[in-house]
Amino acid sequence: MRCESSIRCTTSASSRSGSAALLLLLLLLFPRSAPGAPTLEKPEHVASYVLTARLDEASHRVSARGSIELYNYTAQALPEVYLHLYMNAFKNDESLFLRSPFGAGRSGQHGSKWGYIDVKRLVTREGAIDLWPARGAKSPGDPQDETDVRLPLPAPLEPGKRLTLDVEFEVQLPEVVERTGYVEDYHFVAQWFPKLARLMPDGTFAHFTFHPQSEFYADFGSYDVTLDVPAAHVVGASGRCEEGKAPPGRRSLRCRAEDVHDFAWTSWPGFQELRQVVDGVEVRVLTPPGHSRNAAVELDTAKFGLEHFGRRFGRYPYPTLTVVHPPSAASNSGGMEYPTLFTTGGPWYTPWSGARAIEAVTMHELGHQWFYGLFASDEHRYPFLDEGLNSYAEQSALSARYGDASAFSGFGLRISSEALSRAIAAERGADEPLAQGAADFFSFRSLGAIVYSRTATLLSTLERVYGKAEFDAALMDYAQAARFRHPEPRQLVDAVRGRLGEVAARNLERALFERGHVDYLVRDVQSAALDPPAGVFDESGGRRTVARADARPTARFAGHAVVLRHGTLELPVQIELRFEDGHTELRNWSGDGTRYIVSYEGPSRLVGVTVDPKQRVLLDDDLTNNAASRQDAGASRVLERLLYVAELLLAGGVP
Repeated sequence: MRCESSIRCTTSASSRSGSAALLLLLLLLFPRSAPGAPTLEKPEHVASYVLTARLDEASHRVSARGSIELYNYTAQALPEVYLHLYMNAFKNDESLFLRSPFGAGRSGQHGSKWGYIDVKRLVTREGAIDLWPARGAKSPGDPQDETDVRLPLPAPLEPGKRLTLDVEFEVQLPEVVERTGYVEDYHFVAQWFPKLARLMPDGTFAHFTFHPQSEFYADFGSYDVTLDVPAAHVVGASGRCEEGKAPPGRRSLRCRAEDVHDFAWTSWPGFQELRQVVDGVEVRVLTPPGHSRNAAVELDTAKFGLEHFGRRFGRYPYPTLTVVHPPSAASNSGGMEYPTLFTTGGPWYTPWSGARAIEAVTMHELGHQWFYGLFASDEHRYPFLDEGLNSYAEQSALSARYGDASAFSGFGLRISSEALSRAIAAERGADEPLAQGAADFFSFRSLGAIVYSRTATLLSTLERVYGKAEFDAALMDYAQAARFRHPEPRQLVDAVRGRLGEVAARNLERALFERGHVDYLVRDVQSAALDPPAGVFDESGGRRTVARADARPTARFAGHAVVLRHGTLELPVQIELRFEDGHTELRNWSGDGTRYIVSYEGPSRLVGVTVDPKQRVLLDDDLTNNAASRQDAGASRVLERLLYVAELLLAGGVP
């Protein structure tokens, strides 16, 4: 999932000069996010792996050996290292991942055919000291879990030095619960090796127990993985694979990936393959039999997405991209991202249903090649930087291609993905802070509504109210500052501030950290004729009395409306005035303050007011109170609101 512009990313980390390492450290400590920040073309290789793995199809076991290399790029000596043993999440019901009686993560399923990892040896190449016996017995802070392991070092690893560990381990794959495992002779092998926790610039490790609502965070490096599988199997893997010599009945593939932070693979004799080179990228689509239409849709979507995302967030840098559509029995391994490889899913008939589900999952997982892959966001601490920004990118890409039918088109109905996202976000958006850790959300449904949908709705709102061109520029600034740099929220806020200004940045911060929200509503609309003056008037020749009955009809009217802003977000908004003669006028309100008084005087009667008529503020909590007519108009306000709601539904919520 990362690197930039073809595989120029081959320079060995050991050949880098001390000045280059110092420059990288400064970039990590003080990442730039001002407009025009340079794109980092090559990451430091902090965690690299050379592995040989053999799949036993009958027992669903993977036997592996090789080496793990850690480079201490920090200014601190390291007395210890941490390893993720993610496969132990499926070892028993005492793991944090499976502990809940309600099931795990998005699948909601429990384990039945267990999976785990057995590390046989972990030996320092210098000194030949086996570190494994001195490991911590359980995950720190969790006496039942075994997915996070501390390893004290026999001597501190000094700054600028490398630690190489020779490793041997076996993995028992679980039957697929989520993301990884097997079903019959299908195998998807992810988070399968002892994986170094990310080394932070201050010399600590970003280690954590594997939570069912969380995902992964790791350092960039190189992967050189040789896979030994049954001869009949079709393999998809991270990186570029080359066939090697193998004994009868077996297949050997050497797969190499540079400038990535993970490696996943799949092996199944049932895969059918569709392949095409797209702008120098070799795209493979692996699907079950009978899914030829899905394969064509996924390839077509990937072609569009590579160009679209490349233009908005920087060119896809790797030579390969593999799209895996799991068989229906293994659907829980679908919809997941890994470097240069992702999984989709869905029934064979989906393309004929009118729903753009295949396009959506393909575009979403492809987008992760940037937000998860190239940027390496900390999904555990700030899932919105990955899933949230990526959900916005997915919706924006689908809208660019399909317009207001980006979610569904059929039976005379067109629905946009923005409208669906807004509806989900509105239901739960105020429940919890958006910018919190994945494990802090009280349920996966809450995380989905707030991190995925509300973030996408928030960013779509900023795009609409501040202008697409400037917002696109802000996201490109962020992408340049984030590439290979493990960004944090402040980089996003700074990028918005640099292009859209202080008020926009403040709105973003409030929405992210303070449960900021907004509801614009029309509270009062009135209009009256400007009659000629009546009464007693002193004149030079005496007093004159003018009765109202004597006043001639006027051709002018006065009107006013009260528009209110509830909530803490001060988003600029338009206000549309509708008049009896059919014409309309627009007023602009900056959003400053809690109310805006609209005054009018002119030749036609004011009959109605709509705040945000173009629905730019998708984050608005309640769209049904955005329109009102003058109180003495013939149609009741209840009827007008019902008509307005019907109009929203027919428009898919987004015109």
